[in-house]
Amino acid sequence: MPRLFIGLEIPPLQRTALTLGQSGLPDTRWIELTDFHITLRFIGDVSPKQADTIVEALDSRDWTAPHIAFDGLAVFGKSKPKSLYARVVEDEALMRLAASLERMMQRLGLEPNPQKFTPHVTLARFRSAMRPEAVANYLDKSGPLAAPAFTPERFVLYSARESTGGGPYVAEEAFGFRAPSLSSFPPVTSA
Repeated sequence: MPRLFIGLEIPPLQRTALTLGQSGLPDTRWIELTDFHITLRFIGDVSPKQADTIVEALDSRDWTAPHIAFDGLAVFGKSKPKSLYARVVEDEALMRLAASLERMMQRLGLEPNPQKFTPHVTLARFRSAMRPEAVANYLDKSGPLAAPAFTPERFVLYSARESTGGGPYVAEEAFGFRAPSLSSFPPVTSA
């Protein structure tokens, strides 16, 4: 059974910028830049038939592209730090996309996602009990994120290692965003 999730790819320029701070914390497993992504909806282990149904459902809609901007570093697990991540600004289109995917997956029979959607890119996982003071010191010393904003061209249905998850992740299917309508651009005026 494949273990699947839906995510946004991070372009090469942004991936490289996000790796610049990947050092200086002991007992840390830094995520490979090729595995950077923004998880929109974790799906989990599904049968091949369920996977086909998910692909058909995702392919049946026109999706609006979000604007992705980064907003600093943070950690999950404040008193017991578990991972370091780059915060992603909660763009309205991004939040609508995640909510639409959640509703679609529930209509397809998947359990509701138990966690609130927090847009982020995981940069590191801590191997052992990381001291909160060490993480706080790291965050204080790290400067602002230099990763530029971007608008993705597509989102991806990824697979991870069966039953356990983790990378390397494989892009199984990609779904393009609809092109912006001409009415969303300002009119051209002649001088």
